[in-house]
Amino acid sequence: MHPLQCVLRTQRWGPWASVSWVLLGTCRVHSSVHGTSCPSPERQQEDGVRKDFSSRLATGPTFQHFLRSGLAPQEKPDVEDPPPYLTVDELSGRQRKVYLETYGCQMNVNDTEIAWSVLQKSGYLRTRNLQEADVILLVTCSIREKAEQTIWNRLHQLKALKTKRLRSRVPLRIGILGCMAERLKEEILNREKMVDILAGPDAYRDLPRLLAVAESGQQAANVLLSLDETYADVMPVHTGPSATSAFVSIMRGCDNMCSYCIVPFTRGRERSRPVASILEEVRKLSEQGLKEVTLLGQNVNSFRDSSEVQFDNAVSTNLSRGFSTNYKPKQGGLRFAHLLDQVSRVDPEMRIRFTSPHPKDFPDEVLQLIHERDNICKQIHLPAQSGSSRVLEAMRRGYSREAYVELIHHIRESIPGVSLSSDFIAGFCGETEEDHLQTVSLLREVQYNTGFLFAYSMRQHSKRSATDLCGRNDGNLKVIFPDVEMEDVHNSEVRVRAQPGDYVLVKITSASSQTLKGHVLCRTTLKDSAACCCP
Repeated sequence: MHPLQCVLRTQRWGPWASVSWVLLGTCRVHSSVHGTSCPSPERQQEDGVRKDFSSRLATGPTFQHFLRSGLAPQEKPDVEDPPPYLTVDELSGRQRKVYLETYGCQMNVNDTEIAWSVLQKSGYLRTRNLQEADVILLVTCSIREKAEQTIWNRLHQLKALKTKRLRSRVPLRIGILGCMAERLKEEILNREKMVDILAGPDAYRDLPRLLAVAESGQQAANVLLSLDETYADVMPVHTGPSATSAFVSIMRGCDNMCSYCIVPFTRGRERSRPVASILEEVRKLSEQGLKEVTLLGQNVNSFRDSSEVQFDNAVSTNLSRGFSTNYKPKQGGLRFAHLLDQVSRVDPEMRIRFTSPHPKDFPDEVLQLIHERDNICKQIHLPAQSGSSRVLEAMRRGYSREAYVELIHHIRESIPGVSLSSDFIAGFCGETEEDHLQTVSLLREVQYNTGFLFAYSMRQHSKRSATDLCGRNDGNLKVIFPDVEMEDVHNSEVRVRAQPGDYVLVKITSASSQTLKGHVLCRTTLKDSAACCCP
């Protein structure tokens, strides 16, 4: 029998650079209809709006606009002027109805509440009925390939809804928000022409402008990552009328740069909200009768509020014993222990949780506070990711198995009866059966109350094995194979290594729904691949 083979172009995986950009003015092409009938009044009005917008956009901002933009922060007006190519009325929602769908983690739930708060202030209405929506916004996740595929499938469903939209109604606008918008950027706009706007996690304030640009028939995007955006002055709209709990975002982004994780590339650098704004939000939730708040962040317990000068001292961060960071030690600011103390004092009858922490950021003062305060839940999520020290080093986690187990013992001694949960990744690059068995033994040793186990999902910006290459076959499936010497189909005496742009023949030995794996047979060409007689 002939081995299952495929021909693909190789692509050598290397460091990726994070790119942030704003796309404005990518015009859609509308086909003209030739005939003797005159355009409808609605079409004439739509064309008039588009021409008016285009003329204003072509005129561009004036010199005075740039002068106003360069004013010192204290001199800026409370209400910013609209861009020179938009009017105040165009930025208004004008009672259009917005339908929001949320995918992924708790941070995305909070992002949805922030986005809705921004749109509500601009005059938009919220609807739970997809059929009556004028704007559909998907708040997306990009942590695993399956999460993105869910969004692609949803867009195909929405395409039919947009196509069937009655001409007598306001055109339906569709937007992609969050991590997938940040990661894929122009691929979404090029692949799905029915997507009107993109907004990254740090661009929700810009939603009214993006939607106003979309009303002119153009696609618009803002996926700029920020070094200081925390939405501290945006009070999220908690939409559940009978809700008893809420999420409160205290920081955004992550600096850990774990080799498997895409978060630093989709949510940017770590920055924390001022303590005062967090306490104000928690107080309002308490006044509304909520009984539980969960403090949110990608690395929630590395919180560091450096917004006040008096707290910008030279005190270094205290880490868990035996743990290290991938970045220079951070100094100064109000730390997580201070915030947790203040939040727990707002309402002794309001339970406090936090997620998702990193094991390195559990100094004794945090553990002592959890033990002492009755309203701080005695539950800690402690993501291990692997039970193998070798794999943990490859993951850039900053600790060994031994240090992690020591922390577990210390936590249980400090907080008797504590409930522990954890995350684990199976099948990380280069993981062996022995590594996997060490993870299983850690699960048995610690005896977590809850565990979240995931198969490793290869993402752009996450780590691939340095010994592997990757390409795509004719069916556009990803194929991974070892970077080893091989025979050249035109010269069997020469041993070569695949280079970017080469075609190679690969024997497939295993497969998942999205990825093929195998070993390389020879370097070839498309013309010669059908007749290739590699061993």
